[in-house]
This record gives sequence, C-alpha cells and structure tokens, in this order.
Amino acid sequence: MKSFILAVAAMIAISAAAAGVLNAGFQKTADQAYATQGARVGTH
Repeated sequence: MKSFILAVAAMIAISAAAAGVLNAGFQKTADQAYATQGARVGTH
C-alpha cells in the first residue's frame, strides 16, 4: 500500500511539472501561433 501511494504521489508531481513546462514554453494562444507579418489575427 505504501508503494502505491508513493507511485500516485510521484505521478502527480511529474504531471504538475510537465504541465508547468508545457504552459511556460510550448503552448501559445491562437493569435500568437498563427499571426504572421502579413496577417494579424483579431486586430482591425
């Protein structure tokens, strides 16, 4: 039972760290991801 609780705690910690990394560096909003010099999304 101790090993199961330890595994769940480790999984939660790894998930939280991965979510932080993805949100910080890899995921962008649609405006940031698809806007280029020729076309700006959402600005008029």
